[in-house]
Amino acid sequence: MKMTKATKGYRRIVPSLTALVEFEAVARLGSFTTAATELGVTQAAVSRQVRQLEETLGVRLFHRLHRSISLTGEGEALYLVVAESMQKIAGVFDRLATGVVERRELVLASTAPFSQLRLLPRLAKLKRMEPPLQLRLTTQMFTADLRHVEVDVAVRFGDGNWGDGTSTLLFDEEVFPVCSPSFLKEYKSPETLEDLSKLPLVQSDSTYEGWMDWEAWFRSVGYRPPRLDFVLRCSLYTDAVQAARYGQGVALGWGRLVHDLLVRGELVRLTSVTSRPTDAYFVVVPHGRSITPAVTQIIDWLRGEPACL
Repeated sequence: MKMTKATKGYRRIVPSLTALVEFEAVARLGSFTTAATELGVTQAAVSRQVRQLEETLGVRLFHRLHRSISLTGEGEALYLVVAESMQKIAGVFDRLATGVVERRELVLASTAPFSQLRLLPRLAKLKRMEPPLQLRLTTQMFTADLRHVEVDVAVRFGDGNWGDGTSTLLFDEEVFPVCSPSFLKEYKSPETLEDLSKLPLVQSDSTYEGWMDWEAWFRSVGYRPPRLDFVLRCSLYTDAVQAARYGQGVALGWGRLVHDLLVRGELVRLTSVTSRPTDAYFVVVPHGRSITPAVTQIIDWLRGEPACL
């Protein structure tokens, strides 16, 4: 075939595939040193390849700070394409090498409360879906940069604006007081917010992005109590929910998480007053990964619940 001026092979458009591989590692790991270790080469070699790539493109791909680096706008655009392409290539190699027709395992990341209170009770429904999907759950205390972890999809609570992935709205949330039926029988339902503030309250640390504690909840519904009586403080939200189940006090119920406990009667709403955060739950697919049919299947599975009680 005769080459014309309008015809360009990949080698003319992309001078160095090695440079792209090393650029992807640096961008994903956020470090020239760590990328060099992963690739089995020297840091100087990685820096040289990335610098040559920048010179070829005529743009800067990284902001090089004193002790850290970050992608420029041009670097982010290149990383999105390179990472997705490499993921697809790696997937084909893996299937050809192992003889597996299609990889069905999907790594889903979420916080421990979301995993324990919402995901695990719904696994049976996921197993009945077609085509079958093998799931691997990984829990995180805080929102981790998806470029630095092996995750196919993550569930996050926030405003949906994250720089490491593509966000899809899952559902909103509402927060209200909950307690055990035995606690309600003993203390009766409070008539006012002041009455509620005087009950034994179970506090959980607001360690997750956007999560509120009792003080923030009262402010959100227009009341500022002079003093709150915390019968128990918990660092984990799941512990606070368990304490409420066992009649120790009143906890804040995040409706999407305590829904099953309310349906089974293990928890009850103590008042109709509710707070509706502006943040919501999102499914986040890391840059470099596609929204595949398996990811769409996971989103449908996660959304399969009636409105909060």
